[in-house]
Amino acid sequence: MPGPFEGIRIIDLTAMVSGPLATMTLADQGADVIKVEAPNGGDHARHVATRRGGFAAAFLNNNRNKRSIIIDLKSKQGLDVFLRLAKDSDVVIQNFRPGVADRIGVGEDALRALNPRLIHVSISGFGFDGPYSQKPVFDPLIQAVSGLTTVQAGSDQERPRLVRTILPDKLTGIQTSQAISAALFARERSGEGQQIKISMLDTIVAFLWSSDMGSHTFVGDESESERAQSFIDLVYETADGYASIAVMQDKEWRGLARALNKPEFLEDERFKTATLRGGKYKNDRMNLTQEAVRHFTTDELITALEAEDVPCAPVLTRGQMRNHPQIAANETLFETDHPTAGPIRQARQPARFSKTPNEHRYGAPIYGEHTREILSEAGWADAEIEALETSGAVRQGSPDQSQDQSGAAE
Repeated sequence: MPGPFEGIRIIDLTAMVSGPLATMTLADQGADVIKVEAPNGGDHARHVATRRGGFAAAFLNNNRNKRSIIIDLKSKQGLDVFLRLAKDSDVVIQNFRPGVADRIGVGEDALRALNPRLIHVSISGFGFDGPYSQKPVFDPLIQAVSGLTTVQAGSDQERPRLVRTILPDKLTGIQTSQAISAALFARERSGEGQQIKISMLDTIVAFLWSSDMGSHTFVGDESESERAQSFIDLVYETADGYASIAVMQDKEWRGLARALNKPEFLEDERFKTATLRGGKYKNDRMNLTQEAVRHFTTDELITALEAEDVPCAPVLTRGQMRNHPQIAANETLFETDHPTAGPIRQARQPARFSKTPNEHRYGAPIYGEHTREILSEAGWADAEIEALETSGAVRQGSPDQSQDQSGAAE
């Protein structure tokens, strides 16, 4: 049975991560995603490190189940090709700098006139207006302005720290896919398309507000400076590695004392209540816990804690995670043979549908691999496609090329 978005066509003008991750999510769920790439080498993610067979892992992992077409939007003929494709599509998504889409003729107004049912999606970094709207954007800049770096530091007094993954990019991709889904659902009821604007900055601020902005929630009682709740992460060093232990309720504190053979923990006045353990004496509690667990191996510690039903888990490296039995039980990872990059391993979509399952139709496309196929499906005759190629308005990629997708040898 096809995925829930089978029959939906998305024209994807985005590059790098946030937009491509959003459209890959919908492609995995059945949508036909046409990735429009410029004739200067296409999506920059094609050319980053960690690569094989002409493909970068970053591109493979954000662009499966898509088809690639090369269109020169700066030429009149190329723009006409794009507009004809957009006229019969359900979604157009772009992440150009604000104002660029309108300037080159693929903005909301131009496309709405051709296709009133269209969902037009724009992703920006800082927003669409305001003093930072025209700044070039990379993930660390959003982490900096959103306050995420000081949340990661633990307090305003500590040196700000980046989250060591591109959280703003990836979370924006997830939020964008949800917003497109909602807009398509609304269109089923009203028959009307609409515009969606989403910024990485707004995404991260909203993300932080659910758990990290309590001292800025009550108007008039805002905190002037954030102080650390503790100076130790909930990661403890063992005799041969690390483990995470999370103790909140009284029963868990009692279980921890039994597992570590530390009955004195229960007699200590500092730890008599959850409020004391998680507040004034949090650092004391964590320091004592660290000293107690240091003499256990990770396996010994986890076994002892699990016997007392104390929340715990080993701290795994990426390689250990990949081989962990829980990952296997969840069927989180799958392997396929990419026709150019060879055998690859990827993570499935987290949501599993009982009636309309996700599917892996094909791996990430070669640059311009489907240009002729897409144009032929849309009604162009062979002679017309050849003329468009001759003019440079479109370009067909080579399925058997063993070079970097920009045409330069690896």
